[in-house]
Parts: sequence; C-alpha cells; structure tokens
Amino acid sequence: MTLLDDLSPQARNVPESSIVAVVNHARLRGDVIPLWVGEGDLPTPSFISDATVKSLRDGETFYTWQRGIPPLRQALADYYGRHFGGSHDPETFFVTGSGMQAIKLSIEAICGAGDEVVYLSPSWPNIAAALEISSAQAVPVALDYTDNGWTLDLERLAGAIGPKTRALFINTPSNPTGWTASEAELQAILDLARKAGIWIMADEIYSRFYYAGHRAPSFLDVMEERDRILFVNSFSKNWSMTGWRVGWIKAPAELGQVFENLIQYSTSGVPQFLQRGCVVALNEGDAYVEEQKERARHGRDVLCDALMATNRVRLLKPEGSFYAFFSIDGMEDTGKAAYRIVDEADVGLAPGSGFGPGGEAFLRACFLRRLDHVQTAAERLARFISGI
Repeated sequence: MTLLDDLSPQARNVPESSIVAVVNHARLRGDVIPLWVGEGDLPTPSFISDATVKSLRDGETFYTWQRGIPPLRQALADYYGRHFGGSHDPETFFVTGSGMQAIKLSIEAICGAGDEVVYLSPSWPNIAAALEISSAQAVPVALDYTDNGWTLDLERLAGAIGPKTRALFINTPSNPTGWTASEAELQAILDLARKAGIWIMADEIYSRFYYAGHRAPSFLDVMEERDRILFVNSFSKNWSMTGWRVGWIKAPAELGQVFENLIQYSTSGVPQFLQRGCVVALNEGDAYVEEQKERARHGRDVLCDALMATNRVRLLKPEGSFYAFFSIDGMEDTGKAAYRIVDEADVGLAPGSGFGPGGEAFLRACFLRRLDHVQTAAERLARFISGI
C-alpha cells in the first residue's frame, strides 16, 4: 500500500484543475497574454489597501469576531440596500475566508454524505469538486447553446431534482458562459425549490458585471423572507481583490450560530486588518466597480468582435460576467487546444473541458484587462484561427 492509498477516497479523487495545469505550463513566459484565470489585471486600488496598512500599523492583528467585525457586516447591509433595494439586517451577513470558503461552508451547513446538489453546467469547476470532497454528489444540468446564446431548460432542471436533492446551485451571471437568468427564470427556479422543499445556493458574484443594466436580476428580487436561500459572494472580482481571499455568506439570521461555529472550526475568522480594507471597498468603492464594468464592456466588444469576424467561431457576446466562452471550428479537444494556443499564439486560455458537461468544445477567455492587451490577444487569436 502506498501513502496515497492510505488517504481518504475524497482526497485522492479530487481532480487536478485543468485551468491551473495550462497556467503552470506557461506561467513564466513573459510574452504570453494571460486570459486564462478569472481576474482582472489591476492591483487592489490604494484607497482600499491603505485602510489595511493602517489597521496593521494600529496593531489590529489579534483574534477577532468569528462572524466578521460589526463595521463590515453593517457595510455589507448598506451595500445591499444601495444596489438591491430594501433593508438588510447586518445579522444576516457572515464574513468568510474567500468566496470559495463561503461555498464550502454552505455545503457543510446543508449537505450530508450522499446528498445531492444540482448545478448548471458548464460551470466553474470548484463547486462540483467541493461537493465531492464533502461526500455529497454534484448533479449537472447542461445549459443549451443556441442561436440566442446559452439557455436553461427548466423542465430538465426540474427532472434532475430527486429524493436525495438538498439544493440547487445557481450561478448567474455565469462563469464561464455569461448566461444570466431573467427575473422570470429566477422565479421559476425558486418555485421549483419551494415545491421540493430544498435550498438554493445563489452565487451572484458577477451581479455587477451585467451589461444591460446596473446589476443582474437577483433572487433578492423574487424571494420572500422564509425562503431557503444562501447567497455566496466574494470581494475578489468587483474590487480587484482576488488575492485577499475574503468573501461572505448572506443567510437567515437564525443560522448565525451555525455559521459562526463552522467558521470557528475552519479558519477561526478573517484577519481584522483585511476586513478594514473590505469596509472601505464597500463604502467607497462603487465608482471603482463601475469603472471595472466599463473596462470589461470594452474588452468584451474588442475580443468578441475580432473572434466573430473570423467566421470560424461560435460565440455571442455575454450578457454578464467577464468571459468569452467560444468554440473554434474543427477543434473538439479543447484540453489539447489550450496548450497549442498558448504555445503557438502566445495567448493563455482556459479549456472548456474543465468546466464540466457541455463545455468540452469551448474555450474561456477573460477580457477584464487593459485594452491594448485585449486587442493584441484578439489579433493573435484571429491569426491562429485563420491559419488552422
């Protein structure tokens, strides 16, 4: 028996990220334009970082509130009031060590071994892996790619709900497809969850990256007070804070002690000095988010227009998020294609095969970058596609 054989099956069977594998293949090449991971190219703005530096210098380096410092929970409540309307209780917010941890703790709160969570695919791969690590089962429901873009078959979603289903995981706007649920679709999904008596895990991290309005439709627009919905989110995308690893859960206040306990026995809380920066991001960062959104809109138009002009890709401009998810005629194995493109075109893309059922023929490009980089990447990709 090897040491690996002596590990738990859940740990042994965790899949390697195909996205990270491509990144590692060409990470140190200075000539590659990296569109492979889900982040922009701007560092955290100084008005946010300065608050964290001040907190460190002031000695805020001790254990802190498990649920998050009160000023941050109040800032989250105020942020939701500004952008989603209504009044929000600070007691419904719980600060976590990243959006990923928000998802993991939500899974632990509602799922046991053998329970199922239905999710929409293609999808960010971490949700399925997180479920499997927790001994739960990830059940994909494939979105359809049509002439109108990605669409959801509600009957197919309903058919995937079974006796072991504990939750629906709904990411809208979607990573990687850009699919964005309408308010009517959110209402229909909520009706399914109510009928089945199951939870919704709502990942609305890209809500502000929505190109037809101020923000995307949200379950907050259709839910009632007693609905079983856990919102998972992160500071990463809106405020250029991917490396900070701070997120949050919005959940009914009566679950507060449960989430405090789960935080206690995983990380024992997010460093207070990081939380000080997050307070400033929420309270003073609205204009910055709008600037990020406009950068993404310009990048989307430049990249998508160049790809579609080749007449050899399947692609529609996404309604939300900051990814182009496209297929190239004649390239079915995108796992191999991503390596070929980074080697021959010097553009880093994420293989769609890493995003689950329905993504195998697609590639993902993040267009939240300075415009000249996006333009150069678009030109390189267009030449590559025209030459194959």
